[in-house]
Amino acid sequence: MSTPQAAVFDIGKVLLDFDFQRCADQLSPDSAMTPAEFRQLVDQSPLLHRYETGRLTSLEFYSEVRRISGYQGAFDSFASQFADIFTEIPQMTALLAEFRRRGIPTYIFSNTNELAVRWMRARYPFLADFNGFIFSFEVGAMKPQRPIYEALERLTGLSGHQLFYMDDRPENVEAGLVRGWRGVVHSDPVVTWRTAEEVFGWTGRG
Repeated sequence: MSTPQAAVFDIGKVLLDFDFQRCADQLSPDSAMTPAEFRQLVDQSPLLHRYETGRLTSLEFYSEVRRISGYQGAFDSFASQFADIFTEIPQMTALLAEFRRRGIPTYIFSNTNELAVRWMRARYPFLADFNGFIFSFEVGAMKPQRPIYEALERLTGLSGHQLFYMDDRPENVEAGLVRGWRGVVHSDPVVTWRTAEEVFGWTGRG
């Protein structure tokens, strides 16, 4: 089997851990909801999915959150607190750096939203190192839906075994494997590193 020509990273739980409880704890005091209720509103909810498939702009999403929760804060405050949920996973950003050091193109492939991307780009310089980005809110589809995988293939000009994909969600990786991609369901950085070494034929990190 040929060596892949590009590495494809999910963001959440792969490069950056995230916790919606952080934003719920910050936003709920300015609303009529408890932190638990606020988290239910924004954490992988139908409202968030509408936003992350581009059916709502950031201002429309903010307005819907205000309408449902009674949130009274200004948009700028909401934007920064809503997106402040991420923590870097150093072992995985080190893997990204290893791909880059070896001259292997890298791509982001993420179900996410405009406010999160804006926040991440301002705080994590490593995001500037990627060769390209596929974000669900720009494509209008979310993993594991077929159109977002087709968008990644168009962006890279690659397909099948030419792509190596890392994602924490088994259903997302499976949708890539069905298309002939190579991939790993990420849960442990040690295992993901080892899989990358095997797939790309790395004999060492020196």
